[in-house]
Amino acid sequence: MAGSSSCIAALGVMATFVLVFAIVSPAAVEAHSPAPAPAPVPTSDGTSIDQGIAYVLMLAALVLTYLIHPLDASSYNFF
Repeated sequence: MAGSSSCIAALGVMATFVLVFAIVSPAAVEAHSPAPAPAPVPTSDGTSIDQGIAYVLMLAALVLTYLIHPLDASSYNFF
């Protein structure tokens, strides 16, 4: 009986040590690693603005083409 009691106590001490080590070791590893550099501030060089304006102008040209085309095509009698 006495051997069983000391075995359980030793197992409890070992489990406590493993639990404490598992909690403390990640914090110790993170303390030694350097902090990541901050991300650079996003900047707009105007390319995306120019591209947006170009898309709007192409859409306007497409709409005008489809609005004007039926007027132009009505003067032709193909059929």
